[in-house]
Amino acid sequence: MEWSVIFVDFGKKLKELRLGAGLTQRQLAERIGVTKSVISFYELRERTPSPDILIKLSGIFHVTTDYLLGIERTKVIDVSDLTNEQAAMIQAMVTAIRNKS
Repeated sequence: MEWSVIFVDFGKKLKELRLGAGLTQRQLAERIGVTKSVISFYELRERTPSPDILIKLSGIFHVTTDYLLGIERTKVIDVSDLTNEQAAMIQAMVTAIRNKS
């Protein structure tokens, strides 16, 4: 995959994740220690994030850095803070939804 394609995907993914989480550019910027304009530059593909910023973003949105970069297409649900029973319930829901499709 070409790097320019990866960063086109990154800008779109970042905006989708940010909006899905109900965050403004300013709120996201505060959480990762940058300015609002930096978030705007990322979303407009005028700037690329450092590895440290990618790691912070992946933690906030509970996705892998590969997902943010468009390398991995699979979404991951982070259940690490749930009990085994709660994680099993989530898995059962996902399976039920897939079976209905």
